[in-house]
Amino acid sequence: MNQEKYIGMDVHAATISAAVINAQGKVLTQCVMETKASTILEFIQAQRGTLAVTFEEGTMAAWLHDLLKPHVSRLVVCDPRKNALMRDGNQNDRADARNLAELLRTNQVHTRVMNRIKSVYRSWAIPCAGTSVYSRRHRAEWLAKLVEPGVRIRAEHLYQQLDSLEPVRQAARRELLRESRKHAAVKLLRQIPTIGPIRSALLVAILQTPHRFRTKRQLWAYSGFAVQTYDSGEFRFERGKLKRNRERITVRGLNRNHNHDLKNLLKGAAISAIERPGPLQDFYAALVGKGMRPSMARLTLARKIAAIILITWKKGVSFDPKQLQRQTA
Repeated sequence: MNQEKYIGMDVHAATISAAVINAQGKVLTQCVMETKASTILEFIQAQRGTLAVTFEEGTMAAWLHDLLKPHVSRLVVCDPRKNALMRDGNQNDRADARNLAELLRTNQVHTRVMNRIKSVYRSWAIPCAGTSVYSRRHRAEWLAKLVEPGVRIRAEHLYQQLDSLEPVRQAARRELLRESRKHAAVKLLRQIPTIGPIRSALLVAILQTPHRFRTKRQLWAYSGFAVQTYDSGEFRFERGKLKRNRERITVRGLNRNHNHDLKNLLKGAAISAIERPGPLQDFYAALVGKGMRPSMARLTLARKIAAIILITWKKGVSFDPKQLQRQTA
């Protein structure tokens, strides 16, 4: 009988929610413990059998990895963005811990080497914004900032893993670009500011055809930019008559059932547009100048870019900056 147990941990600065499941997916125990080394080790040592543990990347990840590594048979620090795609239903710390344990049991956890490298530096309060931390030219300079020998060795191993993945990444990039040249839509999409060769190729790969979306609002919903309203207690009876409740609870938010890769692509395009001079940056600046919050202005810009992509691709026309005025977002 398989005695392996799978432990998911939802880690926070003060507490950790942990869930333990067996090989059949049955939840054996759940608890909330203090984020303290002695408490965590006491919990791990109380478990029987072969232990596999996973938790998400974060500022505590490097410390927790070094703490647990000698006490478990398998330890996976996973990518929170990929795990979010598989969450369903209510979300809280206990549910997230169960979800992580189940993903580990079914081999669906994803790791990101580049994020793990940065987490090593962040765990030692070393600022590491930008991309120079990954560069081979500056690697010795970055490693010198890690004064603890064990932590430095771990960072070196992560760099070796990154170097081994780089040729695969470059080969996949070349194949993507070569395949994209077969599609006429790529040339049209590349005319849109911030939609370069990679983003245009990914758009064709993800969407396949613009005719699956009758209107831009359908594309917004597929991209996760559709605004949804959630009502509760909308009606009440008063003296035997049904009346609308004026004090009902209304929550507004973006739809959750969407294509996450497409949403990340459009959000990235919007952020790039804000940083580069051009008509899209001017459109964003005008929204902020009218008093719109920057976060809402970024969302509006992302919706605008999606609308322009749809009309450019569907009608086979070149990008026209005047579309920013004609299209309403």
